[in-house]
Amino acid sequence: SAKSALCVLPELKSRLRTGRLLSFSLFTAFSFRLPLLALSSPRPPTLGILALASVFWSISYYSSPFAFFYLYRKGYLSLSKVVPFSHYAGTLLLLLAGVACLRGIGRWTNPQYRQFITILEATHRNQSSENKRQLANYNFDFRSWPVDFHWEEPSSRKESRGGPSRQGVALLRPEPLHRGTADTLLNRVKKLPCQITSYLVAHTLGRRMLYPGSVYLLQKALMPVLLQGQARLVEECNGRRAKLLACDGNEIDTMFVDRRGTAEPQGQKLVICCEGNAGFYEVGCVSTPLEAGYSVLGWNHPGFAGSTGVPFPQNEANAMDVVVQFAIHRLGFQPQDIIIYAWSIGGFTATWAAMSYPDVSAVILDASFDDLVPLALKVMPDSWRGLVTRTVRQHLNLNNAEQLCRYQGPVLLIRRTKDEIITTTVPEDIMSNRGNDLLLKLLQHRYPRVMAEEGLRVVRQWLEASSQLEEASIYSQWEVEEDWCLSVLRSYQAEHGPDFPWSVGEDMSADGRRQLALFLARKHLHNFEATHCTPLPAQNFQMPWHL
Repeated sequence: SAKSALCVLPELKSRLRTGRLLSFSLFTAFSFRLPLLALSSPRPPTLGILALASVFWSISYYSSPFAFFYLYRKGYLSLSKVVPFSHYAGTLLLLLAGVACLRGIGRWTNPQYRQFITILEATHRNQSSENKRQLANYNFDFRSWPVDFHWEEPSSRKESRGGPSRQGVALLRPEPLHRGTADTLLNRVKKLPCQITSYLVAHTLGRRMLYPGSVYLLQKALMPVLLQGQARLVEECNGRRAKLLACDGNEIDTMFVDRRGTAEPQGQKLVICCEGNAGFYEVGCVSTPLEAGYSVLGWNHPGFAGSTGVPFPQNEANAMDVVVQFAIHRLGFQPQDIIIYAWSIGGFTATWAAMSYPDVSAVILDASFDDLVPLALKVMPDSWRGLVTRTVRQHLNLNNAEQLCRYQGPVLLIRRTKDEIITTTVPEDIMSNRGNDLLLKLLQHRYPRVMAEEGLRVVRQWLEASSQLEEASIYSQWEVEEDWCLSVLRSYQAEHGPDFPWSVGEDMSADGRRQLALFLARKHLHNFEATHCTPLPAQNFQMPWHL
């Protein structure tokens, strides 16, 4: 089927009357897709003009501080220069308004556009499955999509006092940088300039460097690819799009593919996918569990594509919370049937969900890291070390390892052996991969006696192996008896229960601790011979090991 894109501005008014449709068309524009209609009309020139104007406005917005500084230095900000410029700007705005009016009139005469508005109005009045099915045939400004699920919708949330408030869900807060210092008024005044600087850095350069997918220009460039990916999920995979309202007021764009009706047993499990810092569910890591036959729920970070807001840690956790609630209370999956899968920076929301919903079945982290600070220091000048550390800890604290250690269930870490993003030196230096630190912190928390000096040393040696052959050589060098390791762990679990940390290995020989440490490391981490952004093949998507 041929696809055609037509654009109109957001914010449709509910229950729009036919007599008001013309005036509405003059001032509104969304883009939408008609996958079942064969439309061969060329792209309207007005669409290109307004889209180009939008791009120029975005560029002007980001470059305005430098432009004002340059104009001031050149003496162009005098009244004699500003008045003629304002005349030019006014003329341009009038021309753009005329273009928008012409486009609105064209849409008023377009039967497909009028049919779309009729369906959208009907869906706002009655969110029946048939109305939602028809609305899914269009791709338009997501702000006008009706809300499908509210964060307070579960009855247990309304009755519980421990649920999230409008300020957000609970996060693990970092310890003060200078512990033991009296928090007097004088100290607060001394810290104020540093705090202001950190805030400005985090909310301008920092957030956009950490989450480039939230930058408008990048989204504009990727829009054709995103629309194509969304069409594939809807048309080929029978995906269902939904808007979720988080506790902070952000609207989260999601896509659900239901495989429970298939003969494949893994279709009964739901994989919630957490994308990277420039990833979208339309073209992201959802393809891996989809190809493996699982039911999949993808969602976009706040500020990405259809989702609103900005991707700060608190907003990220709020979004993940409503996504999990949607999966349980609307889609009907039990926590024991939910798997959290994350790629790269998505490890933050994945580990938060594992910490906050300890009954989820498993956690799979692909190309993720333990803490953001070392990676931030890697790309910034050494002279900024104090500022970078303070900014990350106060505003962008992605403490994945700390959150993951609060989870008691099965965990699998996938390490990219040629990762160029989460290494702190060069991709060839595999020991600088922060996935190693994530593994070590997890094992040291769960098995502190095993991961003592001997166990820690041999696991580091195994992690340093540059090939599968070298890994196998180290593993066989210590003569790891897997049956013995399993029997030791099962015996301890039967006697002391499953809750971590375990004291297993307390009365064990150094050789026994080495064997057990290597065994546990190999069960919790799998290597993938690829770079950071290489898609994970479906055959590499495996469930974590558990006793």
